[in-house]
Amino acid sequence: MHLSTHNWMRAEPLAVTLKRIKKYGYESIEISGEPAQYDIKDTRALLKEHGIRCWGAVTLTLGERNLAAKDESQRAKSVDYVKSVITMVSELEGEIVTLVPATVGKLIPDATEEEEWTWVVDATKECFAHAQKKGVRLAVEPLNRFETYLFNRAAQALALADAVSPECGVCLDAFHLNIEEEDIYDAIRLAGNRLLDFHVADNNRFAAGLGHLDWPKIVATLKEIGYDGALTNEFVAPVDRTPAAKYPDMVERTPVDIPPEQLKFIQDHGSSLLTEKFYDDQMRITAETILPLIK
Repeated sequence: MHLSTHNWMRAEPLAVTLKRIKKYGYESIEISGEPAQYDIKDTRALLKEHGIRCWGAVTLTLGERNLAAKDESQRAKSVDYVKSVITMVSELEGEIVTLVPATVGKLIPDATEEEEWTWVVDATKECFAHAQKKGVRLAVEPLNRFETYLFNRAAQALALADAVSPECGVCLDAFHLNIEEEDIYDAIRLAGNRLLDFHVADNNRFAAGLGHLDWPKIVATLKEIGYDGALTNEFVAPVDRTPAAKYPDMVERTPVDIPPEQLKFIQDHGSSLLTEKFYDDQMRITAETILPLIK
């Protein structure tokens, strides 16, 4: 296993992120699923310069992106988007695309269970076929019930993966597992060798080590099933706007150049624009918690 991180949680140049994570012992990055933001040649050069490899990317399934959409043209555009993320990862020599099939923040279905299942399976099959052509593995990620109504548990993600192909995998996230699963460790065991990626945040969605999750036991269970992929940092720090705030200086107050879609995605997760110091501390704390357990 090795330590990786997402980079969608803060708007900053990729070079700044790579320099930051290198000093704390991260080996790879799961790059934000917005291919238009990354020139492949420049990004490959930056990764090489900082000695960080691309592990993969996560789909930012926001707005009209939805593989289970009732509208056929919307589903087709969503498939094209996922394919573009897969292509980006392939061109960056990455291995994984974490797929969130339905729109994050959408909590009410538009059709029957049978209709949606047919649509999402067919769309995911098309994405999976493209991933195979590009040499990239596809992993379905379930989110908690407050972010999506469709896939919340490991068993549900596995059901979609099974309907697509025995080679389609799943990605699990400790934060979501803590909300949705009867037993976090049994959910990891259920995924078994289909587990292709594992996202890391504590129960409060701060850095690993700042909540009550049992990280030694989580990592031990991953070792038990023979998992040898990334533990990908994905803290999404909740903002406290009251006098009780534990981190009063966590929110960036100066203007930041960030695409409005990315800002909305961050805010929809209960977070905000984070200061350099707070973000750096969260990266460091995750590394200090996880690295001793996997080395």
